[in-house]
Amino acid sequence: MQILFKSQRSLLATQLLAFGSTPRATFSTSAFQKWDGGVSMVQGASRGIGLEFVKQLLEKNDKGHVIATCRNPNWASGLLDLKNKFAERLDILHLDLSVETTIKASATSVREKYGSLNLLINASGILSIPNVLQPETALNKVEKSSLMLSYEVNAVGPILVIKHIWPLLKVGRGTGTERDVAVVANLSARVGSIGDNRLGGWHSYRSSKAALNQLTKSVSVEFARKKDPVICIVLHPGTVDTDLSRPFQRNVPEGKLFTKEFSVQKLLGIINKAKRHDNGKFFAWDGQEIPW
Repeated sequence: MQILFKSQRSLLATQLLAFGSTPRATFSTSAFQKWDGGVSMVQGASRGIGLEFVKQLLEKNDKGHVIATCRNPNWASGLLDLKNKFAERLDILHLDLSVETTIKASATSVREKYGSLNLLINASGILSIPNVLQPETALNKVEKSSLMLSYEVNAVGPILVIKHIWPLLKVGRGTGTERDVAVVANLSARVGSIGDNRLGGWHSYRSSKAALNQLTKSVSVEFARKKDPVICIVLHPGTVDTDLSRPFQRNVPEGKLFTKEFSVQKLLGIINKAKRHDNGKFFAWDGQEIPW
């Protein structure tokens, strides 16, 4: 049992009061623990690009810790396989973007165990669901239910995640990156760019990703105004061979359909080199900026 002398107790109390006065977070004792390699969170991690982010974060940083969230952890076979391999460095949490209480509960779990995060990746996305949601090829195919579902998953949910996780974001040490800031990276799509829209169609998906872009930009302005060492960026992964894109790959030009491994490697390269001046920017997988 550790015994603290009166002067030590007084110093610890002063430190705790100092942390408690910070409006961004209420720190638990875990905040004082050093997590070698940093702590990352991937929201939407059960499959596709999100799962690949978890895999590469664990494999490329042998000291890093990852929190992976998804709607049905017990059915997330890919995450469970990674948990068997990286038992001490991977946590899997239940988070349903349509239920804010689960987002708040995930943030509480992260705070209680880790105290802080260095990286948040919002990887969730929805484009089509058989008999429920299909990309609209014409205006007369637009349905309110499709618009609302797309907005909820592609825009509203990720911003609520940032809302609850923001108090935990801080600069990490020993993460093996060039960053001097914590990073929030939201996965969007080039079709969400208004300036780049020349084909029209896909109204629900395009507009929901445009909404995510605008919300991310607004959040980045708030981060800068409050002088937090946190930046928020938007990333376009390219057309990736996943369940999301599979029904629509027929017209993808040769050489433009990427593997998950390639796309995530490129995106992590952007994230790991991100600087303060990148706050609020929209990057393609190759590092080029995309017009809003």
